[in-house]
Amino acid sequence: MVLRKEIDKRIIAEAMAELWEPLTDEQRQLLTDNIRIRSFCKNEVIFCENEVPQFLMCIISGKVKIYVDGIGGRDQIIRLISRKGFFGYRAAFAGENYCNSAAAFEPSVICMIPIDVTMRLIQENARLAIYFIKELSALLGAADKRTVSLTQKHIRGRLAESLISLIDKYGVDEDGSTLNVNLSREDLASMSNMTTSNAIRTLSSFAHEHLIVIDGRKIKIIEEKMLRDISEMG
Repeated sequence: MVLRKEIDKRIIAEAMAELWEPLTDEQRQLLTDNIRIRSFCKNEVIFCENEVPQFLMCIISGKVKIYVDGIGGRDQIIRLISRKGFFGYRAAFAGENYCNSAAAFEPSVICMIPIDVTMRLIQENARLAIYFIKELSALLGAADKRTVSLTQKHIRGRLAESLISLIDKYGVDEDGSTLNVNLSREDLASMSNMTTSNAIRTLSSFAHEHLIVIDGRKIKIIEEKMLRDISEMG
């Protein structure tokens, strides 16, 4: 982990537009005076389960995974967060320790705002408070939907849903079809709540059906609509 001492306000304003825009000049200065920018290597842990929350975090660049330690040391990925995404604050708002962990999915640069500063800004700024209420409400709705998917969908439906969520969250490369994220088979299996061997077999099945093309960790989406249909049918 590398701490960057010099902070450019333009970087903060661009990366955290939803937080920055409703603030007064005085509040923006408070944020700038207290924010930290840190670089994390791939797979470096950002925070761990049961730690006391200290920061509200926002991704400037890179990707982060939120996960829990599963049975037998097998991680369960709860969600992936991309550029401009906020994370690490729910437990602080609830007055709890972290119930999950976070790690850099690829080399990442993250803004870190002390929780006491975050709380002060929310108390002083109703628009900011409403923003986080909406964010938490959206997370709750997504978690409910995810629970149903992981418990009721079959393997093909779960894996198709994971691929679709990656399209929706990260988009595709310049070729218009290759996912803009490199996932190990273990991570894809963790996202889909299945064993790695089942993930590999199901990916091979999708490739055989010409729904996708696999090139190492790169996955090219050929039939997005059919994958969406498989996801919906479960």
